[in-house]
Amino acid sequence: MSTPPPQYQNQPPYGQPQQPYGQPQPPYGYPQQPQAPYGYPQQPQAPQGPQRPRPGGPLRVVKSAAVVIAVFGALAWYVYDYNTDPNGGKAKAEAAASAQASEDATHDPNIGDCVKVKDPQGEPLPTIVDCGSSEAEYKTADKLLGPDQKCDSKYAYGIQVHQSHQLDYTLCFTKV
Repeated sequence: MSTPPPQYQNQPPYGQPQQPYGQPQPPYGYPQQPQAPYGYPQQPQAPQGPQRPRPGGPLRVVKSAAVVIAVFGALAWYVYDYNTDPNGGKAKAEAAASAQASEDATHDPNIGDCVKVKDPQGEPLPTIVDCGSSEAEYKTADKLLGPDQKCDSKYAYGIQVHQSHQLDYTLCFTKV
């Protein structure tokens, strides 16, 4: 007969199961959990009680749905209010654009309009006025299209208008 191999320190006796490779070894002095040898059935686990539902399951769904509805409701209200409020939002932007357009129209005379000129020696700004009023200084007589056009000597005053992305022109005026 043969003799068993020699015993090494911290090695279980021959025939006893060993820890699988890479598994931490229990510290010295603590009892090991008994394991069934390879190929033998494991001992059945003690039955556990009934599984309890996760805390807050249905309530969590209701809370989440309420938050989503509140966010979409606030967004919908903002869009509605922006488009319908007569004192703000879209109406305010449209009113500002309309006011700017009417302001620009008072400074863009057509032929035959009477104007008063603010700052005629610096940056002249013609403003349309009633031809019968005492403010009327000049009457628009001609509009010369193109850059650097000069008014003839028959006109009393001329203003060159330079606009970005539009055609430059010169306004020629006669005295009222």
